[in-house]
Amino acid sequence: MTDLEIAQATPMEPIQKVAAKIGIPEDALEYYGKYKAKLSFDYLKSIQDQPQGKLILVTAINPTKAGEGKSTTTVGLGDALNRLGKKTMMALREPSLGPVFGLKGGATGGGYAQVVPMEDINLHFTGDMHAITTTNNLVCACLDNSIHQGNPLHIDPTKVTFKRCLDMNDRTLRDITIGQGSKANGVERKDGFNITVASEVMAALCLADDLMDLKERFARMQVAYTYDGDPVYVRDLGIQGAMAMVMKDAVLPNIVQTLEHNPVLIHGGPFANIAHGCNSVIATKACLELADYTVTEAGFGADLGAEKFLDIKCRLANLKPNAVVIVATIRALKQHGGVAFEDLKEENVDAMLAGCGNLAKHIDTVQQFGLPYIVAINQFESDSPKEIEALENWCKENGHPMSLSQVWAKGGEGALDLAQQVIALCDQPNTYAPLYDVHASIEDKINTIAQKVYGADGVDFTDEAKAQIDTFNRLGWNELPICMAKTQMSLTDDGKIMGRPTGFRITVRELRPSLGAGFIVALTGKVLTMPGLPKHPSALDMDIDENGKIVGLF
Repeated sequence: MTDLEIAQATPMEPIQKVAAKIGIPEDALEYYGKYKAKLSFDYLKSIQDQPQGKLILVTAINPTKAGEGKSTTTVGLGDALNRLGKKTMMALREPSLGPVFGLKGGATGGGYAQVVPMEDINLHFTGDMHAITTTNNLVCACLDNSIHQGNPLHIDPTKVTFKRCLDMNDRTLRDITIGQGSKANGVERKDGFNITVASEVMAALCLADDLMDLKERFARMQVAYTYDGDPVYVRDLGIQGAMAMVMKDAVLPNIVQTLEHNPVLIHGGPFANIAHGCNSVIATKACLELADYTVTEAGFGADLGAEKFLDIKCRLANLKPNAVVIVATIRALKQHGGVAFEDLKEENVDAMLAGCGNLAKHIDTVQQFGLPYIVAINQFESDSPKEIEALENWCKENGHPMSLSQVWAKGGEGALDLAQQVIALCDQPNTYAPLYDVHASIEDKINTIAQKVYGADGVDFTDEAKAQIDTFNRLGWNELPICMAKTQMSLTDDGKIMGRPTGFRITVRELRPSLGAGFIVALTGKVLTMPGLPKHPSALDMDIDENGKIVGLF
């Protein structure tokens, strides 16, 4: 059965019954049908002083283009912890329609470790993505209108930095010209689109404490420069209140259920190869206040999502993680050992072991943050017994705790061993600390990430990036964390380089201030903030019948 068929065949419980399992009263829910709801403002305020439970991060190695199952592992582990009698919630990101209609797929797990209703979650859900897109584009419309209406802020049209967004993979919108035609159409200038999940509005939502904090973050977003080179902010446009108004419902976390009817909060969805790759602070803290264990994931490998979770999210939100699960798959290890994507289902123990250097580097990264960890081998049907045995032996020989995870096939039952080991890890003391001091120079912070997390020899900055650093230093933006935008496929900034390479350097081509989110984005290599569709996008295989039944959605 496909993931969709499994989800459709499993009866769901009314969301109020699921919420009651974790102690959420019915009057705290704002319903979006029978199986989805948001937690109310008043309820979130009422629990904010409760003691917090344990926080478990699920990360991974550098993935194949199909993904390696972090969300599946997160859901399965959460279900397993609940099976063991531990009061557990999961905190996940909302899927983007770009990957859904592209290649990678959704973000609701898979097999018998899924979050449902998966069709709703992977499509429009509760409208959060639309609110974020609209809020972002409100800034753009008001900014261009200000230029058109006499330009009272003296904005230089060639130095507008805030881009429009769309929650879709559309490469043709990366670089465009707007305002063409008559003067009534506005001032003609070059512009472009980001995908919604790479927008600063999304990043700010996911790092905000509440709606008023989000409004303040909106106000300090930098959108352009004047002719004199001075920054222009959203507060200069005077629209932070209108932006917050559009986000009044989207700021509330969404509660849904796993196939085993355990509660999950899904809220926010920044990409990890462009943005910081973590679900909202609001949702994570709500889980910590409601449950004894919270399992959350951060996008792609530990070089991206985990680094940003531990250096940005935990630092800014004062979160204290207790343990890390590093997901590894035999197919991804074989790819890092030199096997082509189309040949990954064929047994190749030697290639898999050769690719274990990639896993070793991600383990090293987690260790540098001072956190206990375990390797979760996410089993696929194509994995051979010899490959599984060889990987288990590699972990044992190198002193890495591990567990064979069978959550896709068995749900929570397939992660009981993993859950027991995670419980033990959470009881261990740890020495978690971010890798760098935010007061260090921009160059030093970027070099620290490149050298300690990627294993690079150093960083090269383009002339444009150097000029931007000078500007950021002059404007006092230099004491912010760094959000690296880098390919997820490799430890380097070249997605074709597999394994654990050495003797390479990272190129930073551009820096962007994300003052509302509270970090600086450093774009490396050829990473794009608006993806494109593959030759055969998943949308071609999707359909819906006359009864409203969806087919082809995974």
